[in-house]
Amino acid sequence: MTDEIKNTLAVIPHQPGCYQFVDENGTVIYVGKAKDLKKRVSSYFNKHHEHPKTRILVRKIQKIKYVVVNSEEDTFLLENNLIKQLKPRYNVMLKDDKSYPFIVVKNEYFPRVYKTRNVVKDGSKYFGPYTSVQSVNALLDIFRRVYKIRTCRLNLTPENIAAGKFKVCLQYHIKQCEGPCEALQSLADYNKNIEEIIEILKGNVAIIERQIHEDMQALAEQLRFEEAHRLKEKLLLIQNFREKSQVVSNINYNLDVFSMEEAENSAYINYLHVVNGAVNQAYTFEYKKKLDESPEELLGMGIVEMRQRFGSDMKEIIVPFMPDLKLPAVEFTIPQRGEKRKLLSLSEKNVKQYKIDKLKKAEMLNPEQRATRILKGVQNDLQLKEIPWHIECFDNSNIQGTNPVAACVVFKKAKPSKKDYRHYNVKSVVGPDDFASMREIVERRYSRLLNEGASLPQLIVIDGGKGQLHAAVESLQKIGLYGKIAIIGIAKRLEEIYFPEDPVPLYIDKSSETLKLIQQARDEAHRFGISFHRQKRSKSQTTSELDQIKGIGPETKKRLLIHFKSIKRIKEATKEEIVSVIGKSKGEIAWKWIRGGE
Repeated sequence: MTDEIKNTLAVIPHQPGCYQFVDENGTVIYVGKAKDLKKRVSSYFNKHHEHPKTRILVRKIQKIKYVVVNSEEDTFLLENNLIKQLKPRYNVMLKDDKSYPFIVVKNEYFPRVYKTRNVVKDGSKYFGPYTSVQSVNALLDIFRRVYKIRTCRLNLTPENIAAGKFKVCLQYHIKQCEGPCEALQSLADYNKNIEEIIEILKGNVAIIERQIHEDMQALAEQLRFEEAHRLKEKLLLIQNFREKSQVVSNINYNLDVFSMEEAENSAYINYLHVVNGAVNQAYTFEYKKKLDESPEELLGMGIVEMRQRFGSDMKEIIVPFMPDLKLPAVEFTIPQRGEKRKLLSLSEKNVKQYKIDKLKKAEMLNPEQRATRILKGVQNDLQLKEIPWHIECFDNSNIQGTNPVAACVVFKKAKPSKKDYRHYNVKSVVGPDDFASMREIVERRYSRLLNEGASLPQLIVIDGGKGQLHAAVESLQKIGLYGKIAIIGIAKRLEEIYFPEDPVPLYIDKSSETLKLIQQARDEAHRFGISFHRQKRSKSQTTSELDQIKGIGPETKKRLLIHFKSIKRIKEATKEEIVSVIGKSKGEIAWKWIRGGE
């Protein structure tokens, strides 16, 4: 600790404010906020920090700057502005700095309503920013169709219109404009439409719906049905807009909603802006974590950032947990049920989807990242010593004790490696003994791999419960591999996972990627084994008895089967019929076999 830091710590006040850590080059490397500057800043130098990045940060500090403010709220705002301005190396950094579109109602005669990214202080009304350009375009399209607002840039002052300087354009002829440029629409009538547009942009759609409905009924009572019909079309369009933006219910909530998901090095925060029950703004963004920021800190930063960016002054904020933040005259709510809980659930759904999408995009650029993530999950869920890059799965197959076979499938980097699949004919087992079959196949498989010096798997999966697993373990013990390779069994009934020497199975979340990978390997082994067993069974059923005839080949046997259709009919045929099909010499051989088979 330098003398300058000691001197600063001696005089820094017990007041709220922001502090800046500066390195030897005079560069601000960290900006922080504190309810009590003296306590917070001193804590960096008088205790041991578990996080290595924090220890590195403290070693680099050569100077401390601080600013005292009036309230805790001001510390958040000042910190947010300083971080965006200075971009310190060790701070959470917001990963986007682009501008977002607004909808402007221009301060002019016959106001235009259009999209802009530049906010100019000229008395115009700006709504937004909107995070979706498509939403902005959809809104403007509704306004132009329903209210027929002008799109031209003409200076429609009363003097210019009275002087007859303008002529109606194509928009008037296609009934997309009422022609205010030639005084075909009055300023009062035009401004009435603009007032309704402003109410819709504020989220007060219900007020406009009610007013239009009243006007429509009044016109109908006066038998002005065509005008009433036009109002009805307008009402339907506006209701359609409300239904698209109405996410939760018809309760007229006015509030902000925030939710958060964390990853190893990032935090994702979703923001919903709700006006009169309609979500009219939604945005998800990412913070890159630099130190050991707590979830409460990150959520507090996100709330300040979004409310400042979108100009929100809502007095109620829905959150999943209490953030490290106090705002004057603002109530934080953690809902447990009801419509507000649905709002929070919607926000949580969006932030989780955003996190998944980010992960998928990263995995598309780096396919091995997905395998690493899944296999690290397998390692953690099964408490393995190492990541199971190489997994092998075994399955037995026999039907009514016939043709016992087994299959071994291999997964490398969480994907099937089909060139390494192996079929096995069970040799030492008579009858349907799955345990003995498993002992034989596991011993044969790994004895051969050891003899050949081939790579061994990090995980063996046995299709079956405790019995099959125990049989496989006995084989590994026999060849000296038990304890060197992790082994588990997966039972079909409840998809429980068994470990050697542990009578209590493990139940993994049915939606987890770990269980899905194990199930995929098990199902693949079953499919591979069944297909081999069918081949053997089919072959034995059609040709096994004729194979006992010595002296005739496959083509002769085929001709016999084609002619007589079955082994039974061949045995029932006369010598003359046999000879007529395959000739005298081969017929004699076949006839002797038939006579011997009687």
